[in-house]
Amino acid sequence: MGISIALAGNPNVGKTTLFNELTGSNQFVGNWPGVTVEKKEGVLKGHDDVKIVDLPGVYSLSPYTTEEIVARKYLVNEKPDAILDIVDGTNLERNLYLTTQLLELGIPVVIAINMMDTVRKNGDKIDIELLSKRLSCPVIEISALKGEGCMDAADHAIAASHDNKLVAHHNFSGEVEHALAHIEEACIHDMPLEQQRWYAVKIFERDKEVIKDLSIKGEILKHIEADIRLVEETADDDAESIITNERYLYIERLVEGCYERRLIKRLSQSDKIDRIVTNRYLALPIFALVMFLVYFISVSSLGAWLTNWVNDSIFGNGWSLFGLEIPSIPDAVSSLMVAGGFAPWVIGLVVDGVIAGLGAILGFLPQMLLLFLMLSFLESCGYMSRIAFILDKIFRKFGLSGKSFIPILVGTGCGVPGIMASRTIENINDRRMTIITTTFIPCGAKLPFIALISGALFGGAWWVAPSAYFMGICAIIISGVILKKTRMFKGEETPFVMELPPYHMPTLKNLLRSMWDRGWSFVKKAGSVVIGASIIIWFASNFGWDENGFGMVSMDNSLLAIIGSAIAFIFIPLGFGIWQAAVSTISGLLAKEGIVSTLAVLYAGASIGNSGDFWTNIAGAFTPLEAYSFLAFNLLCAPCVAACSAIRAEMNSGKWSAFAIGYQCLFAYLVSFIIYQVGSFVTGGGSVIGVTIALIIIAFALYMIFRKNKNYEEKL
Repeated sequence: MGISIALAGNPNVGKTTLFNELTGSNQFVGNWPGVTVEKKEGVLKGHDDVKIVDLPGVYSLSPYTTEEIVARKYLVNEKPDAILDIVDGTNLERNLYLTTQLLELGIPVVIAINMMDTVRKNGDKIDIELLSKRLSCPVIEISALKGEGCMDAADHAIAASHDNKLVAHHNFSGEVEHALAHIEEACIHDMPLEQQRWYAVKIFERDKEVIKDLSIKGEILKHIEADIRLVEETADDDAESIITNERYLYIERLVEGCYERRLIKRLSQSDKIDRIVTNRYLALPIFALVMFLVYFISVSSLGAWLTNWVNDSIFGNGWSLFGLEIPSIPDAVSSLMVAGGFAPWVIGLVVDGVIAGLGAILGFLPQMLLLFLMLSFLESCGYMSRIAFILDKIFRKFGLSGKSFIPILVGTGCGVPGIMASRTIENINDRRMTIITTTFIPCGAKLPFIALISGALFGGAWWVAPSAYFMGICAIIISGVILKKTRMFKGEETPFVMELPPYHMPTLKNLLRSMWDRGWSFVKKAGSVVIGASIIIWFASNFGWDENGFGMVSMDNSLLAIIGSAIAFIFIPLGFGIWQAAVSTISGLLAKEGIVSTLAVLYAGASIGNSGDFWTNIAGAFTPLEAYSFLAFNLLCAPCVAACSAIRAEMNSGKWSAFAIGYQCLFAYLVSFIIYQVGSFVTGGGSVIGVTIALIIIAFALYMIFRKNKNYEEKL
């Protein structure tokens, strides 16, 4: 039987970095049974029989958040063979709070003190041997970022796993220990000795889940309750707060003589950087500049150059290599199929359907990988945590919880985990509002669409891609202001507490791994959903009824044209009331990448009589104003089917889910309407009625934004 080692620790202690270092590419990612919290497992490098389980980052094992529940259930019910507890050496006392709880579980524990290079750089000292002796378990120095000591820590965990038990040696004050002894004697004396401590503490804290699992009889509970109340009266505090205080008092005694801080008060490198990037006047301009550069580099400059090369060479006209002319994939496949005698409709299906649809998506892969790389750098170096801190005050002013930025941050990669991340927000109204607004931020699947509009209609103009990101931020803020002033969202804001990790330079290996994981996830999705959608779109756009019955027809007479024309009128006030745009918008509800693949199938040169390449045909189908309105609507409207399913799961209500999706579509429609109608009027081609309605919508929005919050006044 193999060995299982659980990685446990607070958020932002380098747990994921250590996990990657220990497992390499031998990783498996899914969800924990019954919940949508990510589950990571891997095989230890060089040890095929050792499984590493990366638990969610938690501050305690109290069952308050989903992450804490997941971590606790795994440790208590699954009982791994050993726990590798990752502790941030720069915040030793706070991190040891979780350690004291892990030591009570009766599972062998090895403590890996991370960031020891930073500890030494700060001039601090940790007596590892003395700390190990006091905790009665191995303590190892590591630097996960540099890969130092990681395998040594894993080897100690393997060795510790051969021990069948670990009895906690720490003690609390006399009256608390007396009560815990009574609890052990009254109801858990039949348990293994190494497990009694944890259960006794949880019963003392009146942990409902533990009491329910143990099926403690009523008369025993009354006897225990008397002991607990006696301690509460003596300490003048509640039982849970008493245990919290006892743990910190124990930690204070524990680190005395083990942990020596440098007495000279000086600003750390992180503090010096934070004086600039979190400055009350400079923070927002710096954040805006950083995100502008991220989207400018990935979409409009370097990323655009890479994408143009891929589209022109691999999926366009081919390229030359050492004097050898290499055809593009569509040309090569088409030539082979013609030579093979395939029917014209089969060639059209493969070349104009599958390859055109998939190629249009993969052509933007360089831009996506570049964006993922830069976002990974900002996350790994510690700057993204500062953005959450910076936007906390702003979000609160506009009615959103400070915690709302975390789902929004996660949503830049994919809207589904972004929506799931909202569960960390305790206030139900704030959580609902965050779920509704999170997908306004452009996710990775929307990037090809942004890049297509930017490149084909605006010549790769520097402002288009960044404007898409800031449009999402503005939509979130405006929605927060308006919704918070309605009765359905009134309530107190949720307090926001988060750890600001020290800045550090990420390793290239970790950055490339993160980029690859996100990119490969996108490619797999494109290889399944997009191919299927492209085939359906090609078939529906090439087949229909004419005087000869059902068969291949011109695109304007196809099934897709009939369906698209029936709904296109909805988008006429937005400037893109053509059936091709309507169909592309609907396909985006399946997957946002589908907008580009659908447009590629519909506007491929071969499909419309070789009148030009894909990009040229797209540019001829829209004016810049129509294209930007088209862009705005599809960025802000209801997300893909997977994200809508996540909304339904997190809302746990059909009515609230319908409201969320309906609000997103209405908001997107109004924004797109304003852009097109006002833009048309300014350029001399709009209608008076249209611009009047647009101005009325703007006036109403401004009224909702600036009017007093009656709900807040009632609360006062």
